[in-house]
Amino acid sequence: MGTSRRARRNASAMRMVGALLALHREAAGYTQRSLGERFVVGEQQIASIEQGRRPLKPDLAEQLDELLDTRGALSVALSRMPEVDLVPMWAEEFLDQERAAIAISSYENQVVPGLLQTGPYARAVFRSRVPVYGEDEITQLAEARLERQAILKHKEAPITCFVVWEPVVRAPIGGRGVWTAQLRHLLACSELPGLMLQVLPLDRSTHASLDGPFVLLETPEHQRLAYVETQRGSQLIADPDEVAILTQKCAMLRSQALTPEDTRDLLDRLLGEQ
Repeated sequence: MGTSRRARRNASAMRMVGALLALHREAAGYTQRSLGERFVVGEQQIASIEQGRRPLKPDLAEQLDELLDTRGALSVALSRMPEVDLVPMWAEEFLDQERAAIAISSYENQVVPGLLQTGPYARAVFRSRVPVYGEDEITQLAEARLERQAILKHKEAPITCFVVWEPVVRAPIGGRGVWTAQLRHLLACSELPGLMLQVLPLDRSTHASLDGPFVLLETPEHQRLAYVETQRGSQLIADPDEVAILTQKCAMLRSQALTPEDTRDLLDRLLGEQ
């Protein structure tokens, strides 16, 4: 089955499950907000599921079936869906932990971190994928990425630190117009309370993470986790010794990178060259 056809089939199935949830929610007298609060997932996540923009997970489906007295309707509907592979299972746990994190630190050497991407830039990144995605899949993936960014503007937003290798902010992914808008967006993000953006200069002869990018998370229970991606998958790391090594690398990278003020000066200079 072609990627575009599979995407349409997946999207249709997700909308069907979402509509079923909305039907049973309303029949039970819940609003999206009150149901989201009941499960500590939030109004926006319930809305996204009902609109077919986010898959309903099996464990949440079972809990909703019990609360809404659906006689297993949601779980059965979910079991009959075609496999939704736009967000692989190996990434789902990371996304859950990211939404709840009280602190996020990352190093990126390929593209702008997903939490800081504009819509056009995100679509350009997904459009570069090999094998290629269909346009429907690209749209869904980009929308999901932008949804993740809501955590940066929450009332209790996590403390975030992003270290980005200089070639990332110089590469005109998506073309000059997309790239220029992305640089402006990075400047705006750098002014957000609790967000630190630093560029690691290209002229450094060495740095602490030649092994590649990574993300560090701190949970509300103050557990520290790490997340790494490769060409063929990813890994969420909870082992304290391994997380400690990446934490040390992150501290070194922050000392090797430009200060946040010098980073903004660099972005301004790059924009001035357009």
